[in-house]
Amino acid sequence: MAKLTLRDIEVRGKRVLVRVDFNVPTEERDGQIVITDDTRMRESLPTINYLREQGARTILMAHFGRPKGNPVEKYSLRPVGLALHDLIAHPVAFSHDCIGADAEKIAREMKDGDVTLLENVRFYAGEEANDPQFAESLAKLGDGLYVNDAFGAAHRAHASTAGVTKFVKQAAMGFLMEKELKYLKEQLAEPARPFLVILGGAKVSDKIGVIKALMEKADTILICGAMANTFLEAEGVRMGSSKVERDKFHLAHELVQLAREKNVRFLLPIDILGAEEIKAGAATRHSGRLTPEYNMPDGWLAVDIGPLTIALFRSEIARAKTILWNGPPGIFEIQEFSMGTEAIAEALAEADAVTIIGGGDSVTAINQSGLAEKMTFISTGGGASLELLEGKELPGVAALTDK
Repeated sequence: MAKLTLRDIEVRGKRVLVRVDFNVPTEERDGQIVITDDTRMRESLPTINYLREQGARTILMAHFGRPKGNPVEKYSLRPVGLALHDLIAHPVAFSHDCIGADAEKIAREMKDGDVTLLENVRFYAGEEANDPQFAESLAKLGDGLYVNDAFGAAHRAHASTAGVTKFVKQAAMGFLMEKELKYLKEQLAEPARPFLVILGGAKVSDKIGVIKALMEKADTILICGAMANTFLEAEGVRMGSSKVERDKFHLAHELVQLAREKNVRFLLPIDILGAEEIKAGAATRHSGRLTPEYNMPDGWLAVDIGPLTIALFRSEIARAKTILWNGPPGIFEIQEFSMGTEAIAEALAEADAVTIIGGGDSVTAINQSGLAEKMTFISTGGGASLELLEGKELPGVAALTDK
């Protein structure tokens, strides 16, 4: 069912409640909280700037961290509000509460074109519990108009993503939400072929549903990251002291068999980079070509794909016309273990294909590579991306007003 978009509602002079995803990575420097990656904030700027230009009174709500239903100073959104001020070159009022008298007073005194950021909605237990009373208190701040632009939280049935829609007149998707659905749902419904999927991640069990769903569409699936260890050991290749889900060997066998039945090329790493420990400067060694007879010794851990696998993956990427990448092949945060991730990013940048980065660590990796602008689309959602790819309905989308 088609949902209302921001273009479908009249916002001039209205207080519009907007759910954004400002759960950005931060670190403390000299006693100050500094945002280390503002991608999610930048991706919501088209929605925020459109509302300002249309004369709306924009009230932003978001979550940050895991304060578990209580006010926690380190999870305050105030530093995010200061950063947003710089991004939009416009004052951003900050409400020290997301509901109640103070928030209502700030909302009431807003003028056309003003922007207000509410304090962390997860400072109340009612947010994650999708409490109707809390949702209604949020809705009171607006004039019956709600926009959800927080794709990264759309898989959560929380008060600010789903419950609030029951207390407004119109609930529409923002431009970022619209773009996410266009690429992760519509674009992949009938992808240009060959359609290549690159899947990394820690556990097979986390991505069973996604792998099965993508086998209905993909021509080739490349498995990498720590979850490849489980597939390799299931085929008799010992992976030393690497993380392996030995209780999931039956699932690995099932997925390999399903790929044969679906005529999907299902490729695992053929060599890896091993390390004695996961830290910068650790001793490393290439495995050579992996076989049941030639595998990793005990005490060594798989930390990246090797040069033979990089060459194999590059050749597959060069052939593809649509590419979905979700999950890096190695521990790219450590320079010595980042070669595979960098190689995939470079190959995608050079590919004559629609390139879609499916959220999570892959986004961080692409940004780190400096090649983000060469990708067709980069998703802001981790869990939301996976659930959408799996074919699940996202509560934050389902709750929006039908056209």
